[in-house]
Amino acid sequence: MGWFLGFVVYALIWWTALFCVLPIGVRPDAKGDVEAGGWRGTPTKLHLGRKLIGTTILSAVLWLGVYALVESNWISFRDPWLSIPDR
Repeated sequence: MGWFLGFVVYALIWWTALFCVLPIGVRPDAKGDVEAGGWRGTPTKLHLGRKLIGTTILSAVLWLGVYALVESNWISFRDPWLSIPDR
């Protein structure tokens, strides 16, 4: 895997992990102050900094797993049993 493909795979994993981490620990505002611009159900404390750091760590671990899987010969389309047969 080259550096560009590695970066693209990391970015895809990072965004997917971010959308998985975002709803964790969010408590909705039961009352909601319409005057202040908040509606009922909006999150009170988002903790976005913690979630970005957690997403970065989680995606780095997942990327290392993907990198190890791609670089190993455990799954390879060059092996005869997974390759497209010659005609």
